[in-house]
Amino acid sequence: MNDDLLTDTVRILRDTLRLGPSADAMSGSTRLLGGLPEFDSMAVVSVLAALEEHYGIAFEDEEMRAEAFETVATLVSLLETKLGS
Repeated sequence: MNDDLLTDTVRILRDTLRLGPSADAMSGSTRLLGGLPEFDSMAVVSVLAALEEHYGIAFEDEEMRAEAFETVATLVSLLETKLGS
């Protein structure tokens, strides 16, 4: 897993979901869907918009599978695929 992408993703999650210091404990294994009360369907849209803006990318509908949002690592994996890293 790309450490820079992990760090950026955690920062974007922290800022978008307003997690504050609790985000400091996040790692690749941190559960998102079903694990973070703040991570609901509206949060998914907000996080995706923040990621798209930060990286200058656009996610396609077919890339939006629930599996991509299970953990921080699965979200980073989606980004790695999208960015070709």
